[in-house]
Amino acid sequence: MTGINRTPVRMPARPTVRNTLWRLLPYYHPYRLQVAVGLGAVVVAAALATLVPSFLQRGIDAIRDGNHLSEVITLGLVMLLTAVFSGSLRFVMRLLLNGLSRRIETDLRRDIYAHLTTLDPAWFARWRTGDLMARLTNDLSAVRMAAGPAVMYFANTVAGGLFALVMMLRISPLLTGAALLPMLGLPLLMLRLGKRVHDRFEAVQSLFSHLSTRAQENLSGVRVVRAYRQEASEIARFGTLGDGYLTANVRLAKLNGLMNPGFGLLAGLGGAVTIGVGGQLLIDGRITVGGFVAFGIYLAMLTWPLIALGWTTNLFQRGAASMTRVLELLDATPESVREASNVSASLTVGRGHAIEFREVWFHYPTATGHESTPRWVLRNINVSIPAGGTLAVVGATGSGKSALMDLLPRLFDAQRGQVLIDGVDVRDLPLATLRSVIGYVPQEALLFSETVGENIAYGRPDASREQLDAASEIAQLRETIEGLPEGYDTRLGERGINLSGGQKQRTALARALARHPGIVLLDDALSAVDTHTEAAILHGLRGALRGRTAIITSHRVSAVREADHIVVLHEGEIVEQGTHETLLELGGRYADLWQRQQLLDAIEAA
Repeated sequence: MTGINRTPVRMPARPTVRNTLWRLLPYYHPYRLQVAVGLGAVVVAAALATLVPSFLQRGIDAIRDGNHLSEVITLGLVMLLTAVFSGSLRFVMRLLLNGLSRRIETDLRRDIYAHLTTLDPAWFARWRTGDLMARLTNDLSAVRMAAGPAVMYFANTVAGGLFALVMMLRISPLLTGAALLPMLGLPLLMLRLGKRVHDRFEAVQSLFSHLSTRAQENLSGVRVVRAYRQEASEIARFGTLGDGYLTANVRLAKLNGLMNPGFGLLAGLGGAVTIGVGGQLLIDGRITVGGFVAFGIYLAMLTWPLIALGWTTNLFQRGAASMTRVLELLDATPESVREASNVSASLTVGRGHAIEFREVWFHYPTATGHESTPRWVLRNINVSIPAGGTLAVVGATGSGKSALMDLLPRLFDAQRGQVLIDGVDVRDLPLATLRSVIGYVPQEALLFSETVGENIAYGRPDASREQLDAASEIAQLRETIEGLPEGYDTRLGERGINLSGGQKQRTALARALARHPGIVLLDDALSAVDTHTEAAILHGLRGALRGRTAIITSHRVSAVREADHIVVLHEGEIVEQGTHETLLELGGRYADLWQRQQLLDAIEAA
């Protein structure tokens, strides 16, 4: 049976603001009323703001014409009320639209995290933790600025600019045309600088990912760094990355520093033209003093939106660059493991399940998704385990033991052949159903920065204290827990750093047993414990695994000798199989492993 090949999602070679930020539209839908009210507040606030210079024009002309003071006072009060109402609406628009951007950021982060949990180990093998964290933090912040503040200021720019332009045309079309003439260079400036902002910001975010990765790797591997006395070297490497990040930010800052002054220069030229042309029109009596003053204010009101347009363009370009990086996560698909489209099979809940590997060939996914001559990790594996039986797998490092384990919970899929549970191909089972019946203890015991009790109950949060005690007893962890400062409530450090390797393995074993799964997978789960503790754990496991189906891999023959059936792997193939006694009589690889372990045990005992 041929495995499913992943077709990579191809992003545009040159992503634009439109084809990236367009993907944010579904996130606005739940808040469409909030968007409508916020944008409505923007428009009304901009309209009211343009009335203030008109009132000022009438007031100045009323004073010049010698009208009664009461008219001037009335206009002043109207201006005050208009400004208060406009300011209140601006507060509302900021509250709604900026608050909306925070909600979109939260929803987007939640969706990304949920999507990442659906991806398989092959995908994660190509990504670094620091890079993923940078996209979930720094890039999402840039997307948020584009989703809220940039939209708000763009709407304010358009509405305020149009209203101001209409009022300017009412005062003098000639003066309006002359004042706007220098601003014809704005579109060209935006086009030339906008693309550069996008590219440079993308470079900044990429460098931030490298910086985050270096910091994460050094902090999590601080013991190795110190053991090899590489502190100075790592500080130098981090400094080099920091210098590169600084240089990229300075280049971006220079471009940002050029945009706003450029917009301001063009707007300033418009002001100079207004003074010259408008002054002549005033002398000729073609506009009033109040009209001249109001026009200057309208020009300033038009100038600010034009300057803000550069800032919003900057935000949109930054958001587009970051959204491109975010979409690489959202559009990612599993490299090899995918949920079947029409899964209808189910598993009967019971104490154990029959397992069969039928003509299984497997190799790990390659970077390109295909390879003409793949390096097969498993070759033509045929083995059956009856419900409630125990299969042991032994072999040298790299023989394919862990790969065999990974196929059952579908961490990877075989390229050829079938893996069956109760006669059903695991690819025909819903992933949630398949994995709910499996308790898996991998070689590297990963613990979370939670309490010991929460780590043990991770696969079964509703487990009682008695059930946790029973699992801990079998894993020979009770004494360790009782010696901790707060017992089950003792909080662990990152990856359980405050426990030894053996204690972490036993905690992971207790976690699998507390789930009471129908299938138990132990992938060299006792490699870090001493032989005395191993013997005690194996004694407890015999009772705990009774009636359950188990697969155990180990480099210690003593850990597998009681299994119902033992297979010996060599370079991905089964070269020997049988019971402990029959394999010893065979005098092959298994017998050699047994003799070597007997010798090591004798040396250790001596």
